[in-house]
Amino acid sequence: MTDSALYTGLVMHRRLTPRPHRFKYRVFSMLLDLDELPHLSRRLRLFAWNGPGVFSFYDRDHGDGRPLGTWLDSVLAEAGITANGPRRVLCYPRILGYVFNPLSVWFCYDMNKALKGIVYEIHNTFGERHSYVLACDGAKPRHACDKGFYVSPFLSGDCRYHFRIQPPGESVMVAILEEEHGAPVLAAAFRGSRRALEDDTLIAMLMRYPLMTLKVIVAIHFEAMRLIWKGIKRHPHLPKELQAR
Repeated sequence: MTDSALYTGLVMHRRLTPRPHRFKYRVFSMLLDLDELPHLSRRLRLFAWNGPGVFSFYDRDHGDGRPLGTWLDSVLAEAGITANGPRRVLCYPRILGYVFNPLSVWFCYDMNKALKGIVYEIHNTFGERHSYVLACDGAKPRHACDKGFYVSPFLSGDCRYHFRIQPPGESVMVAILEEEHGAPVLAAAFRGSRRALEDDTLIAMLMRYPLMTLKVIVAIHFEAMRLIWKGIKRHPHLPKELQAR
């Protein structure tokens, strides 16, 4: 048995203003324990760590270029969080070499396996990434923070995120309510059920969700075209150094 697993479920987005807009897609995510990656890569025929595979996880897809453990140590310390136990990431894997992760969620525990911090790692379609590092207090964390990173051309920089989390167990949930100018504008959530991370399960995922990660980026652009058609105002992409201003 491993702490790493698969979670199958639905991702939902619901735009509240100024025009209603909603979509749902069936997806699956991997929960990967950093300490288990070498073992998983040896044991599973369909999964590879930092190498080509039907499903794979590359360190370079996350963090800031340093080893992932070093990066997490640094950002947690900067936030005043002590979490020297397991580190697990909920994310999409590469499938046949391709992935785009709008949001990867890092669950950081202490040595007693108590959840102490969460790192919300955001990726945008301009190849940029940014992390919000927040301490946990309680079994079902709730967090709020101001937006400091350009994600969507359909939302301004004057936004605030509210996160609600059910940490990975038999199920997992990541829910986000985004406010713009102090009013709710967007609700998004992923809810998934746990499945064992085994080769036969990976075969089932490949059959049920073929080219899923490619469909994620296609869906982002498809939904963008629908928003343009509805007349939603667009905001220009700013250089990264100006995004938090």
